[in-house]
Amino acid sequence: MTVPERSAEGVLAAQVQMGGAGDRTVRRPRRNTRNVNGILLLDKAPGVTSNRALQDARGCLEARKAGHTGSLDPLASGLLPLCFGEATKLAQFLLDADKTYWTVLRLGQETSTYDAQGEVLDSRPVTVGRAQIEKALARFTGRIEQIPPVYSAIKQGGQPLYRLARAGIAVSPPSRQVDIHAIRLLGWQDERLEIEVRCSKGTYVRSLAHDIGQVLGCGAHVLELRRLALGEFRVENAVTLERLRALPGPDERAALLLPGDRAVDRLPAVRLTVNAAYYLCQGQAVFAAPGQVPGIARLYANDDRFLGLGEILDDGRVVPRRLVSSPERPENTKESG
Repeated sequence: MTVPERSAEGVLAAQVQMGGAGDRTVRRPRRNTRNVNGILLLDKAPGVTSNRALQDARGCLEARKAGHTGSLDPLASGLLPLCFGEATKLAQFLLDADKTYWTVLRLGQETSTYDAQGEVLDSRPVTVGRAQIEKALARFTGRIEQIPPVYSAIKQGGQPLYRLARAGIAVSPPSRQVDIHAIRLLGWQDERLEIEVRCSKGTYVRSLAHDIGQVLGCGAHVLELRRLALGEFRVENAVTLERLRALPGPDERAALLLPGDRAVDRLPAVRLTVNAAYYLCQGQAVFAAPGQVPGIARLYANDDRFLGLGEILDDGRVVPRRLVSSPERPENTKESG
């Protein structure tokens, strides 16, 4: 009997039904959730997916709405900022931020996933010296073309590449430009190469490790990976899930949250009058104090409440772009300036 060929979508649909590579657990709606607003700097443990860490933290806070700011590989540990409530509206600014990673490369081996969780595809002797390593690292500093790993969350035809790869479907991720601001050699002994990488959004350290191995001629993959920084946030200020769970209750845990406007604190701040804040939150353009520089800015009410983001136009008007709260209507509203 001839078995009919199946499309990628058909294979994945079958695996979801059977609990295979595309399995998605159906969870019951959360009960007793509440509005929680702010940013939690989480120190994710290795071996845990970013989504699992997010859901665990969300449960600890009993939060109604949550999202992370760019996933870490399951193998990786380190800084994973989580946004709750109104702060989720500003998550894109953290997604766009530069990142810093500490990583250990295992020289002499290539794997299917470009890290230690994949199947070893090739093994070669390591005969390189320090000068060759430093030359290879310098080659990848600056703006480079990078091909993401096949096992990644990038989507093709609406499906993440890792699902297609696990289903045995051949995929070819397109290359893209990324910025490697700096690579610092921290240590090297035998097959173990330790480096620190500061890079732009969209950079895959696994691909960087693979490409370095190709240039060295011995192959390489990521053995350990830890995110040290994202934008202005540092892992030293993050908390683990264990510490979060150890606190007495959701109120004590919520006390660890940073204000949502910390995600955009590199933008200039503009304070509005009571009337201007009210009308802005109704979607109207208003006038700010003279002398503001045109561009995107953080907006605050006169009592220092963060309102969200607006754009200052050349004529001095402020147009709402991404608002997070609305002040009450003032008792004596006469104008929108």
